[in-house]
Amino acid sequence: MLILNYSNIIDPLLRDVRTFTAEFSEAKRKDKILDICCGTGDQLFYFSKLGVEAVGIDINLKMIKIAEKRKNKLGIKDISFLVGDATKLPFKENSFDIALISLSLHEVEEDLRNKIISEMKRVVKKDGFLIFIDFKAPLPKILPALFIKTVEYLAGKENFKSYLENGGLPVLLERNKLKLGKIDYLMSDLIVVIKTKNTL
Repeated sequence: MLILNYSNIIDPLLRDVRTFTAEFSEAKRKDKILDICCGTGDQLFYFSKLGVEAVGIDINLKMIKIAEKRKNKLGIKDISFLVGDATKLPFKENSFDIALISLSLHEVEEDLRNKIISEMKRVVKKDGFLIFIDFKAPLPKILPALFIKTVEYLAGKENFKSYLENGGLPVLLERNKLKLGKIDYLMSDLIVVIKTKNTL
C-alpha cells in the first residue's frame, strides 16, 4: 500500500521537480544516465524524452517492479531498471555521462552518504556530471517544511536530523571533494538541486 501511494501521490507532487531536473541536467541525446535510488523510475521517464540511454537502480524490488510496469505501459525502450545497492554499484568505472540521486541521501547514515557519492564518482566519466536533489538545510520556515520534517522524522529521525544539522548537500559535497557547480532551489526553497562536474 505504501509503495502504491508513493507512485500515485508522491510522484505527481514532484512532477515539476522531475521536469526541471531533466532540463537542468543539460543531457544530450545518447548520453548514458544513471538514476540511483530511482524508486518507481519516475525521473527517468522525463529523461527519456531527451533521447538518452538510462538505467535506474534501487534496492527495493517492489519499487523496481512498478518502474518496469510503467516503462512497459509507456512503451519506452532505452531505459532499464535493476535491483542493486547504491553503495556497491554493479557497473564499471567511467560507464555513465551523468549520475543523479534524488531525495535519498537524507534517508541514510552519514557514512553511507559518503559511500554512495564515492560510487557515483567512480561510475561517471571524468568531466561527466553528478546531480544531487534533496531538501535544503536548514529547511525554510514555511508550513510545508513542517509537514516534511514531521514525516521524515517519523521515517528516520536520526538520519534526517544529522543531514540537516551537518549542512545538507553543499557541505556533504564539499567533504567529498566536489566543487559546487550549478545550483537552484525549487518548491519555495524546500529543495536544492546541484549539478557538479565529476572529479576522480
